[in-house]
Amino acid sequence: MTQPLFDRIGGMEAIMAATDLFYEKVAADPVTSRFFDDVNMPNQVQKMVAFMTWAFDGPSEYKGRDLRSAHKHLVAEQGLGDEHFDAVAKHLVATLQELNVPQALIDEAVGIVATTRDEVLDR
Repeated sequence: MTQPLFDRIGGMEAIMAATDLFYEKVAADPVTSRFFDDVNMPNQVQKMVAFMTWAFDGPSEYKGRDLRSAHKHLVAEQGLGDEHFDAVAKHLVATLQELNVPQALIDEAVGIVATTRDEVLDR
């Protein structure tokens, strides 16, 4: 049986490192930064670590809001759309590349993220 992506990517230490670096990139990008202007970033990082651990079959259960509920106001009030989702995915790829994650694992991670597009964008 294949190990979960969580373990193959490097476990909690890797998820935490990736999340911090990822949010640095997202916050520096004019396409995505405005969505984080009023966000408590330490809290957001914790939520993302929990979500990625769950999404990559790690050892915890995600107990946060579903993605549709969490992003619905951003779609309605700030126009969150495909351009922004694509930019976030690009930053995830760049983050994982910077952390020397093998391309096959990056592709697997991005594939998982891609399955959330319609829910995040409230479609």
